[in-house]
Amino acid sequence: MKNVFASRTGMIVVGAVIGVGAALLQYFGNPPNMGICVACFERDIAGALGWHRADVVQYLRPEIMGFVLGAFVAALAAGEYRPRGGSSPLVRFFLGVFAMLGALVFLGCPWRALLRLAGGDGNAILGLLGLFFGIFIGTLFLKNGYSLGRSYAQRKASGWIFPALMIGLLLLLVFRVPFAPGGPIFFSVKGPGAQHAPLLISLIAGLVIGALAQRSRFCTMGAFRDLILIRDFHLASGVASLVVFAFAANLILGQFSPGFEGQPVAHSSFVWNFLGMTLAGLAFVLAGGCPGRQLFLSGEGDMDAAIFALGMIAGAAVAHNFAIASSPKGPAAFGPAAVIVGLIFCLVIGFTQRDKASA
Repeated sequence: MKNVFASRTGMIVVGAVIGVGAALLQYFGNPPNMGICVACFERDIAGALGWHRADVVQYLRPEIMGFVLGAFVAALAAGEYRPRGGSSPLVRFFLGVFAMLGALVFLGCPWRALLRLAGGDGNAILGLLGLFFGIFIGTLFLKNGYSLGRSYAQRKASGWIFPALMIGLLLLLVFRVPFAPGGPIFFSVKGPGAQHAPLLISLIAGLVIGALAQRSRFCTMGAFRDLILIRDFHLASGVASLVVFAFAANLILGQFSPGFEGQPVAHSSFVWNFLGMTLAGLAFVLAGGCPGRQLFLSGEGDMDAAIFALGMIAGAAVAHNFAIASSPKGPAAFGPAAVIVGLIFCLVIGFTQRDKASA
């Protein structure tokens, strides 16, 4: 049966669903300009598990579980569930770590950068420019033979592990199991972690977006990469649709507030907004997808994508435990140094992981 979501019109529809869905999740309780943010939500999950102790960002975000499980169900239904793995897993893990460090210096993933722009946050412009620059650098490596090697087919049950982990996290959220006095599991009582839409609404939104994104191959990094490499606007049409529909929904819901200062969970350090997302964009290219796409791939059975996602969750713990994650006051003490180290790591990976025939 024809996959209607793989068409240009289908891609625009998926972008619209994500944009409107994010605005509605904000309206129903998610943090301002953070209706959906894969990096921020994975950071909250790390906090809920006690991997970091920043008490304002601790919550088991059901949107993340929904993304994986929605993609899993859609892949099964379409006959596209194909467990695979073995493509430089340790490299992918650390690319996930550094992608998260860059995102938390900026304070958002590519989706949130787009949603911040649609909500009027001018600081997102520097982040998006940095994202584009990082992706541009990554495409130069792709043109020169960069590859992390092929993945190999795995047994079907191997691909169930990451979706099963998401089900486990969802059960912990539903039943709020206390493992020790005071946690874990930890739940914020103030700050962004305490702001969330009702569980059922968040889960349904995640499931729908996960299924649609799996069918359409929606990917923000891929959109910029394809524009640079082959001047293809297919994925970019979905990204543009996300911004336009999120902007329109924000206007209707009274959530549009233009400016640079005083934006929610954002800072105005232009240099580190740019460089933080440069690092994130470069890491996404080297890993083969933005953080949302990595979750959708993991639902299809891609264990390399799941390892990248786990690297991002671990990176969130590193960011908050070692004074790297920014705050509305600006970059943290060791945030700039972490970005520089991350850029060096990604450049070394880009130069060294090349097929000899193409080098």
